[in-house]
Amino acid sequence: MKARKLFMVLVVAVAVLSTGLVPALGQAVHVAPPALPDGQTAIVRVYYPDDAMRISVFLSFEPFILETNYGARYHVMQVTQFEIDRLAALGLRIELDTAYTAPPVTDPLPEGITTIPGYSCYRTVEETYAAAEALVTSHPTLASWVDAGNSWLKDQGTGGYDMRVLRITNSAITGDKPDLFITGSIHAREYTTAETATRFAEYLLNNYGTDADATWLVDYHEIHIMMQANPDGRKKAETGLSWRKNVDNDDGCNTPSTWGTDLNRNYVFKWGCCGGSSGQPCNDTYRGPSAGSEPETQAAMAYMASIFPDQRGPGDTDPAPADATGIYIDLHSYSELVLWPWGWTSTNAPNFTQLQTLGRKMAYFNDYTPQKSYYLYATDGTTDDHAYGIYGVASYCIEMGTSFFQSCTTFENTIYPDNLLTLIYTAKVARTPYMTPLGPDALSPAVAPVEVPSGDPVTLTATINDTRYSNSNGTEPTQNIAAAEYYIDIPPWGAGATAHAMVASDGSFNAKTEGVTATVDTTGLSVGRHILFVRGKDVSGNWGALSAVFLEITQGSCDPVTGAAFTWAPASPYVGDVVTFTGSASGTEPIGYSWTFGDGGTGSGTPVTHNYTAAGTYTVTMVATNACGTQTVTHNVTVQASANTLHINALALSYTGTAVPYKLRAVITVHDQAHAPAAGVTVYGTWTLPNARQVNRTAVTTALGKATIPVSGKAGTYQFCVTNLVKAGTTYDPAANEVPDCKTITVP
Repeated sequence: MKARKLFMVLVVAVAVLSTGLVPALGQAVHVAPPALPDGQTAIVRVYYPDDAMRISVFLSFEPFILETNYGARYHVMQVTQFEIDRLAALGLRIELDTAYTAPPVTDPLPEGITTIPGYSCYRTVEETYAAAEALVTSHPTLASWVDAGNSWLKDQGTGGYDMRVLRITNSAITGDKPDLFITGSIHAREYTTAETATRFAEYLLNNYGTDADATWLVDYHEIHIMMQANPDGRKKAETGLSWRKNVDNDDGCNTPSTWGTDLNRNYVFKWGCCGGSSGQPCNDTYRGPSAGSEPETQAAMAYMASIFPDQRGPGDTDPAPADATGIYIDLHSYSELVLWPWGWTSTNAPNFTQLQTLGRKMAYFNDYTPQKSYYLYATDGTTDDHAYGIYGVASYCIEMGTSFFQSCTTFENTIYPDNLLTLIYTAKVARTPYMTPLGPDALSPAVAPVEVPSGDPVTLTATINDTRYSNSNGTEPTQNIAAAEYYIDIPPWGAGATAHAMVASDGSFNAKTEGVTATVDTTGLSVGRHILFVRGKDVSGNWGALSAVFLEITQGSCDPVTGAAFTWAPASPYVGDVVTFTGSASGTEPIGYSWTFGDGGTGSGTPVTHNYTAAGTYTVTMVATNACGTQTVTHNVTVQASANTLHINALALSYTGTAVPYKLRAVITVHDQAHAPAAGVTVYGTWTLPNARQVNRTAVTTALGKATIPVSGKAGTYQFCVTNLVKAGTTYDPAANEVPDCKTITVP
């Protein structure tokens, strides 16, 4: 990507020089600025000499800028004579731009239209919502369409939209999942953003089950996408208006073309604190009458609060922990930048180094410049400062492309494919965004052959690369590769995950990029699709982002199940006994075992246990199954009535001691139905202490049928209750007790 961008810049520079649009190096420019009649606007090119002036002009004249040509170093602006005079006073060269084609301004879009007029690649608000609903319909277990609140117009009862979030995750897989929250089109005129967010959702869901990376991202993450964070304003921009804000019209601005609140200056954190927004209602960066005043802001903030834990202290200098989880991304256009907090101050955020590392990694994919937000210009009350400032979440603003109304050719060929890669990587590291980007990337995992019978070996290869950072704004440290490993079906953080070492293809780990390989033992893998996760570690001990590949296990040769049999113990069980059933069979592994016990109970595996509650003869069935057949075995199991019954003959409580702790004991005498002492009986009892706390204990009766259950404590009233008597071949008959099964004692 970098080579492509450099080539494009060189081509543009040569073309501009050859046509005389800029002077030769060192040659002064003496071009009179255009003169316009009062009230007339014109499209002009404003040339800047360096990046500092580019940013200064962008900051001061952002509402008038339509796009930027970075190669030829000029802004395209729609201005009046007033702005021309201000720009000329800065010594800037200004020329009429006769080549620029502005988006057509249309009437409100007719119902059913699928794209914005003149821009076939961008869907309207309605079509964006319809696309999300279609994804949910096609993938009901992977996606849901969440109503997060209302737009301003809907809050007023005058039309408007629900503030919707597409939530993507595999609901069949539970457990702790990191959250990635993406918002788009908070500034209405930025056409690329909602479409990029929508297409990212389509990539994940439409490639689920066929692309291994898309599959594990959906399985083990929650990805939340608010494609239209300003739907009312977006409808204005769809007509070709350069509309930025929402459409709130009751804050004191009486000019319909400029009312509204800049939602990206309305968030609660550092709202209006530091000169990064305007208090004038007609200004493009108007922050609203109060922090979080707008319903669109309230919806997005509430959604953040519902998914992100608070991982950062209240102070401006309190960092989030290294293992903090979750990422927030606000998609914008334009400037070809990856920005991170802070925007409200020139002071670095407490997690600046980690934010910078991930920002440089993101910028590697889209070839943008990574930098702190404040370096662009001061902002306050913004989305990314809020997400990081309140929750400690790694938060970014991606300024995509070179124009608000970006051409579809540029969007399709450059902006979307490059930023798709950025979003995929960001999702991969959302579990630990302050740690994983420090490590090397696992690239291009592959298996050969891609399909094998269980038991056949497979060669797994990949590349581990620690160099993939943007160094356009400082250099990120890189290290040699130290190790690589793979996991089968369960990723590293999953319960039961097993790491398998990979080796360097050239024999040793001694470079920043290494080919790695391993022989995968497929013995015991079930027929069907499996997923292999690959990751690498650098010499600093940093594990990097995973990549995955599918492996298919085929039927192959298979010996059907034969010789199925089972035994049980005890062989002559009584009611209440725990009966253990053990199955066996021959044939190609794995062999599964399923059971029915004749009394409505079922089980699986071997060995398996069952408890019968009534005497009788039960038909027990075991089915042994492997990939190529089953065999069924049945036996009759006779369960005898209890050989004896047990009851309490005596219960005595006593205590010893003259100070805390007092020693208390309960002596229980157990007899059988013949009123003879019962030995080997497990007595279950519960002490209730003076503070109402309960202590459960057991003891086994002696040859005299006696069991002692002690407890210790302070003065007060204690109660002891016998809760059960257990011995194989017997049952407890409380009705036969010769004394109550509970007794109390008071320790003075």
